[in-house]
Amino acid sequence: MPVFQKTQLVKTDVLTCWNFFSDPSNLARITPPEMGFRILFPQPVPGMYAGMIIRYTVRPFPAFPVTWITEITQVDRLRYFVDNQVSGPYRLWHHQHIFKEVPEGVMMTDIVNYELPLGWLGAALAGNLVRHKIGKIFEYRSSVIGQFFP
Repeated sequence: MPVFQKTQLVKTDVLTCWNFFSDPSNLARITPPEMGFRILFPQPVPGMYAGMIIRYTVRPFPAFPVTWITEITQVDRLRYFVDNQVSGPYRLWHHQHIFKEVPEGVMMTDIVNYELPLGWLGAALAGNLVRHKIGKIFEYRSSVIGQFFP
């Protein structure tokens, strides 16, 4: 199973960092604009909690909109939360968001375990492309976070 991991220092306090990243309405702000990210449900977005369902559309590739539904399965306030894909473009998507306060700010780690549809065939046909795309999304996210929290 492919695993993507990214760690970034966010120069703010843990409460501010948590409040920003645990608010699903901020996802559009940290997702590349060409992906057309848009939350469909809930509107407005309430505070995050275990069991929360979020439905949105995203275009992983131009002219290819996808409805993606995730569930927030675990929340330990100020430490971590986990979202899992319920329905969407992956066979499996398990995303851990981990926050650790350090003297310089917050060390934020994203760990994504994912599987493509069609098993080995999906991996053979699109594995490298998807891995590259996920990397680019997180590179964009990293640069935007640096602007929000200079």
